Amino acid sequence: MKGFIEFVRERVVVGFAIGFIMGGAVSKLVSSLVSDIINPALGLILSRTRSLDSMYLQVADARIKWGHFIGSLIDFLIIAFVVYLIIKALNKLYKKEVK
Repeated sequence: MKGFIEFVRERVVVGFAIGFIMGGAVSKLVSSLVSDIINPALGLILSRTRSLDSMYLQVADARIKWGHFIGSLIDFLIIAFVVYLIIKALNKLYKKEVK
């Protein structure tokens, strides 16, 4: 891990590219978790539908897709939490190296 940290610090552009690619992969993984596991489970619990994504509120001719919004919100919160944990761990490693 120490070698990886030095590599990222020395080659900022390459580190940025690696972070961008890893971020895309994590985003796909979390999106799959939310859409394939969490949304169907919540849909069954909340309204006996197949998925939270299919839940909506009909107002006149408009459909307010609140289930899809909740799924996107869960997706965002999981990704934000993962990024927080990574930044926290990297800061902890950096502080150890400075000492």
